Amino acid sequence: MREFSDDREPQEPEAGPPKFGRLLLVLVAAVLLVIVITFASEAYFS
Repeated sequence: MREFSDDREPQEPEAGPPKFGRLLLVLVAAVLLVIVITFASEAYFS
C-alpha cells in the first residue's frame, strides 16, 4: 500500500512527460541515424 502513497503521485506526472519527450527524440534520432548509415553503406558497397 505504500506504493500508492500521496507523496509519490504528484512527482511522477511532472517528471514523466519531459523524460518521455527526450526519450522519444533520442529514439527518432537513432532511427534516422540507422537509416542514413544504411543508405550510405548501400551507396558505398554498391
